[in-house]
Amino acid sequence: MSADHSWIGATDASRLLRVSRATLYAYVSRGFIRSQATAGPSRERLYSRDDIERLRRRAEARRDPDQAAARSLQWGLPVLESSIAFIDGRRLYYRGHDAVELSRTRSIADIASLIWTGGFEAPFAQAASRLGDAAFHPDRALAFIARAQAVLAAASLRDPAAFDLRAGSVAHTGWRIVHLLTRTARLSRASAPTIDRGLAKTWDVKGRGVDLLRSALILCADHELNVSSFTARCVASAGSHPYAVVIAGLAALEGTRHGGVSARVESMLEACRRARHPRSAITARLRRGESIDGFGHPLYRDGDPRATALLDMLGERYPKSRELTLVLEVADAAAALTRERPNLDFALVAIARVLRLPAGSPLTIFAIGRTIGWIGHALEQYATGQLIRPRAKYVGAVPTTT
Repeated sequence: MSADHSWIGATDASRLLRVSRATLYAYVSRGFIRSQATAGPSRERLYSRDDIERLRRRAEARRDPDQAAARSLQWGLPVLESSIAFIDGRRLYYRGHDAVELSRTRSIADIASLIWTGGFEAPFAQAASRLGDAAFHPDRALAFIARAQAVLAAASLRDPAAFDLRAGSVAHTGWRIVHLLTRTARLSRASAPTIDRGLAKTWDVKGRGVDLLRSALILCADHELNVSSFTARCVASAGSHPYAVVIAGLAALEGTRHGGVSARVESMLEACRRARHPRSAITARLRRGESIDGFGHPLYRDGDPRATALLDMLGERYPKSRELTLVLEVADAAAALTRERPNLDFALVAIARVLRLPAGSPLTIFAIGRTIGWIGHALEQYATGQLIRPRAKYVGAVPTTT
């Protein structure tokens, strides 16, 4: 029998759905649940856990609509339609293309074009990436997110196309924003020929590391309706311009439950380096009730494929790196103790350590890459012409009359 946990037997499938085997078979025949034959002489078939979970959630929603609505905001039922990213429990796809494969073979401009226009033509890529040097006054004393928000706010006032929300214009504005964020990270007025090479030059990354940065930026580009992308869509739904969309996305991203968790991962890895015995250090953290950040992801049963890809790339390019040895020892120790695998946050910090990037660079990479996704979600939301305005279930004091 297959050891793949994404496929389960008829007994477990029927139990999860609370239906008879006859009903289960009916679901299969109607195309609601995928099934496959097992290897060997047994005639037993296996059933897609993902399909079963989807049907189970729908049944729960019919039984208790209020609870289903509440859960939909916490890894629950889909609440918005999008054609950008698809997660099947094991892989991430951008408009039907495997994101890991794209990260190895395509440019950042290609990915922006795919997400924004649906193709790889990148009609906006030749647009001027510079926008009024008079608007570019980054405060070196500020952390990247705050610095970027200030620069974007100033640039929006000087961009005559900011409020042109037609798809073609938004794509051109989005490309200017991505370049502007890169210049902000570099603290340089000069534009670089590509996003990845601009960052690499600033961080003194050469050779094999440039491709690694490009792959990381691409794998950060989008991830379905995460909190920053949902925030971006809400702002776009109000009719705000792309600069405001990205400013809002940045505000959500730096939260410690989102991209800002990378600061804790950086601190944890540094503590493990000082301890010299990663497994003992991880065990000590657990005993103190401290979190093991950078591991596990609710949407991936067998580990975050983005992290797996980036860690594999590190191993291919820097097999003799002492920092990589430490990173992998920590990953193995944490996995053994928590049964969770590294996620994207851990992988970004691993890249920063191996390439000796400055503190805070994992969040910078995340922010610049994810900006591509925020612009994509803004484009989708502009196209609907709808305001995102859910209702709240009131649970406060009962109103009184006088």
